[in-house]
Amino acid sequence: MSEFKKAQEELRANLTLQIQESLDAAEERGGLDAETTEKINRIETDIRRADEAISIAARNEQRSVEASAAAGSFVPASESRSDEDVLRSIVSGEVRSHNFEKRGLVSSDNTVPKSFYDEVFSVARLAGPMLDVSQVIATSTGESLTIPTLTAYSTAAIKGEGAAISESDPTFSSITLGAFKYSFLVPVSNELLNDAGFNLTSLIAEQAGNAIGFAVNDGLTTGAGTTEPTGVMTSAGAGIVGGTGVTGAFTADDLINLQYTLDGAARRLPGVAYMAAGASIGAMRTLKDGAGQYLYQVNVGQPDSFAGYDVIENPAIAGTGLDAKSVAFGHLPSYKVRMAGGLQIAQSSDYSFNTDQTTFRVLMRVDGGLTHAGHIKTFAGGAS
Repeated sequence: MSEFKKAQEELRANLTLQIQESLDAAEERGGLDAETTEKINRIETDIRRADEAISIAARNEQRSVEASAAAGSFVPASESRSDEDVLRSIVSGEVRSHNFEKRGLVSSDNTVPKSFYDEVFSVARLAGPMLDVSQVIATSTGESLTIPTLTAYSTAAIKGEGAAISESDPTFSSITLGAFKYSFLVPVSNELLNDAGFNLTSLIAEQAGNAIGFAVNDGLTTGAGTTEPTGVMTSAGAGIVGGTGVTGAFTADDLINLQYTLDGAARRLPGVAYMAAGASIGAMRTLKDGAGQYLYQVNVGQPDSFAGYDVIENPAIAGTGLDAKSVAFGHLPSYKVRMAGGLQIAQSSDYSFNTDQTTFRVLMRVDGGLTHAGHIKTFAGGAS
């Protein structure tokens, strides 16, 4: 028996004794009063929490034994737990905090179960598209990560017979990605936590996923660098500037010409797309060609497209306006997102004590940068 389970069982026995003593005292006084009833209710709540903690500890012990027997060797208890049990162990106090990382565990029926990490990021990618369209690099630590960038290609030339061939090396630079800490608090009522049928994993995944998706997406899109990521709109190259007298609006010609600010090789890379806020995409949908046909195509089950390229909605991009960068076009995976150390979850029952809630703290460290400024260009509204 673990020390934690033993302590919880002793606590439960002590709480049960307190209830009996309160009932005995009330009987001597001639009946229960409001104060004693409230005290007993509080103690019964503590007993239910202790029961849940004992149950989790027992399941963890059993799974550790079963996993060790099945593998024929020692398997750490943390690896044999489901994510739901780990979260409830955090609630009970058995585990103070835990790092959830991406993993692939194949079950006996050849399916890959969705981990808590995957659930969080399924939600996050819907809320924040930069986690979906960019290339994500996961590292176990937050040490600075240097990524080489190509600033100029090698060139070739015709040489006559016997003529010396000149060197033409590509030009490289680099970007350094750090690990900016994003933190979120997720309060959950204790009534829900005490409900054995309640899916804690799904709730935390939804709340954390939305918080991560929106907050991180803002930094990866428009961040200014230094104290936050350098966003894709900040580092993208200048493409097309709109005309004057139209308050920053674009035309169909502006967006088509934006395609050709990239060289042909970059336009043919997989992952090339337009990216804009919802209001700008609404304006794109009204644009027509010379024959009166809409250039925007709504595709069921696939991203919508404009003039042959996918369209990605990103709420962090500015709307149309004077000097505003309202549309990006290019090879979006050229923007690299670095995630350091997975997701860390911890809980406090004291933070929201007066509202009878347990608060979960979610930490994630992220940075991002564009490895080739020529691979993503922007449309910016005219100055007047």
